[in-house]
Amino acid sequence: MDKYLNFKDAVSLSLDIADITKIEEIAHIEDSIGRVLAQDIFCIKNLPSFNNSAMDGFAIKATDAGKRLKVVKTILAGENSYECLGDNECYKIMTGAKVPSDADTIIPIEDVLYYENNEVTIKQNVVKNSSLRFKGEEKAVKDLLFNKGEVVTSAMVAILASQGITMLCLYKKLNIAVVSTGNELKEPWESANESEIYNCNSYAIISLLKEKGFEATYTGLVPDSLEKSIAFVKGLKSYDVIITTGGISMGDADFMAEAFQSNGLDIAFHGVNIKPGRPIMMGKMQNTFVMCLPGNPLTAMVNMHLFALPVLHKMQGSLNIYHDIDIAKNIQNFKTKSGRVNVVLGFYKNAEYRVTQENKYGSGMITVLHESNCILVTDEATASIREQESVKVIKFNCLYTKDQIDLFN
Repeated sequence: MDKYLNFKDAVSLSLDIADITKIEEIAHIEDSIGRVLAQDIFCIKNLPSFNNSAMDGFAIKATDAGKRLKVVKTILAGENSYECLGDNECYKIMTGAKVPSDADTIIPIEDVLYYENNEVTIKQNVVKNSSLRFKGEEKAVKDLLFNKGEVVTSAMVAILASQGITMLCLYKKLNIAVVSTGNELKEPWESANESEIYNCNSYAIISLLKEKGFEATYTGLVPDSLEKSIAFVKGLKSYDVIITTGGISMGDADFMAEAFQSNGLDIAFHGVNIKPGRPIMMGKMQNTFVMCLPGNPLTAMVNMHLFALPVLHKMQGSLNIYHDIDIAKNIQNFKTKSGRVNVVLGFYKNAEYRVTQENKYGSGMITVLHESNCILVTDEATASIREQESVKVIKFNCLYTKDQIDLFN
């Protein structure tokens, strides 16, 4: 047992050895969604850029509250109007229109007491500056808009466009290779007999990476041969990251660890005291980060969530590299095995956690992933989780279907 690294130490160590990419590139905001900013971005145009009306109504001086005023001008959005108010006068103004400096309050049309023949009666109780949006009140020139390391979203694009910013300095996307191993594997487009298994790992991992904003290349199957494995790994050194599944346990046909070491891999750890997912190896091969995951689809995907994704987000330069964790109330008793960290799949909704299939599933199963949207990670002393007990869950950030929500009704 001592040869396996503690779970928390493994997560910490994998992040420690991950280097942030230094390669930057310029891209248009239309191609920036999900990308990571490589520079801070500052406000270059006040938001709003001038005092403007938040409502259709009348621009007045607050001191004219309770008076009947003459409308001397109608100001439309986009017009550049100048001060011209005399005593007992006001402007009619549209939403978004520039407010001249001789008016300090906007009264919505529906709030006036009387309006006819270019005369309007203002109510007595008026709050100065109401419905008036001031220049720079949201963001002023030189204010920080976004931090280096933020992931670009559609909401950010709206702000960038409002600044006239269309080109961004972003971190270049990581170049990721995904590899599967094993003579028993067949590609999904090939014919497979009952003794052969379709390769689902590579496609699942590439799809998960795409969901999380990464791009990866499937580089093929590595046969169960040390010589061929060494040659295959040698051809992958141009990638920033290599993710493999299978071939790192203690079986007679598990050659990946030796193949990578023959190519100069410095192993950070090989094996973590966790189930499922114990056979995992991480390290650096010159400038390439190597992640070797278990061959079973369930364990491979669990380790992608627990270990790989935080590392990849850090390498990509993102500020957000830690798991999305929530406190939930467990609603069903289930058992775990003490003496190791247990990874338990479940479904999280409305601050409640329900274990998947009573925690009675095998590490080789696939469909349980589809039934789950989070992971519960126990400590080594835990032998069971009681109903009503508070637990911490790592969320997959899934959307919910009505059928899934109904599980909690």
